[in-house]
Amino acid sequence: MFRTLSYVGWALLLLAGCKSEPVEKAPVEKAEANAEAKAEEPAKPGELVVYVGRNLSLVKPLIEKFEKQTGITVKTRDGKSAELAALLVEEGDKTVADVFWAQDVDSLALVASKGLFAEVPEGVKFEASKLFTGRSPHWIPLSGRARLLAYNPKKIVASDLPKSILDLADEKYAGQVGWAPSNASFQTFVTALRAAKGEAAAEAWLRGLKDNGAKTYAKNTPIIKALGAEEIALGLPNHYYLLRQKATDADFPVEQTFFADGDIGNLINVSGAGITKGAGNRANAEAFLSFLGGKEAQQYFADETFEYPVRADVKGNARLVPLADLPRIAPELDLDKLGDREGTLALLQKVGLL
Repeated sequence: MFRTLSYVGWALLLLAGCKSEPVEKAPVEKAEANAEAKAEEPAKPGELVVYVGRNLSLVKPLIEKFEKQTGITVKTRDGKSAELAALLVEEGDKTVADVFWAQDVDSLALVASKGLFAEVPEGVKFEASKLFTGRSPHWIPLSGRARLLAYNPKKIVASDLPKSILDLADEKYAGQVGWAPSNASFQTFVTALRAAKGEAAAEAWLRGLKDNGAKTYAKNTPIIKALGAEEIALGLPNHYYLLRQKATDADFPVEQTFFADGDIGNLINVSGAGITKGAGNRANAEAFLSFLGGKEAQQYFADETFEYPVRADVKGNARLVPLADLPRIAPELDLDKLGDREGTLALLQKVGLL
């Protein structure tokens, strides 16, 4: 039986796994220290307070467009999604946040499980593609991210690629795989693996790769760089990191592919947002979610960040596997059940990866 952590302890473990230096601050303090613009007071009429778990520089153009179109001033507090989720849990109904915009389902599921989100109004909802329907009534999906297999064709031929992510624990791939156990998107995958295959299977897979000499990197971008430098043959990133690299270097010598249809390695995660129950400016919050789910913002995700738009009527980037193919490729898994990052962090610690 794994030890149960407090939510502050949970986020603290995540921070400790992501940084090599000692963690000196609690997650709430970290979120405040990392914020470009701190939301220290409740928003006034004409303002909106958004806790942003996404890379602020990546989504700031959208926030600025919203401000320009509506005249609403957006005050942001940015940080890691897990930190901000912990902050919301600590603040409870006293939070100043009107909206929580998270990078991953884990953080959304945690906040929703604590009853801190209001139900999404009908007027905010939109027709999502089949892959993203049937989610929580307390938050909306905004963009999709796929896990897959990246590889260097000079290091491994296509016929030798594994059909399942579970095959990577085979001795055949010893010393060839790059992964990022401290990275949030990888940890979300492990949570999904635990949910789909069970605790024992997840532990066996992690130990198998560790014993096989899988090379550890801090996050996705270094994995892509290591593949290009032929340090490794195989890597486990999110889909858009290689696309961003190829946008600036079309000849970058790395390719990527999905595993066999339905494999857990093809996990499709989403970013999303919800309105807090105590939102001081509910109308502004609803307008913001409507904007993010609108065609203009959805096209921005497709064209500028290489993510999957979740609207059924928005065309995805031509460099992506078509959105219509994803329901066949993706594993059958309820993303709303991926809130147990505590258990994932405990397992990673047990295996010696954090």
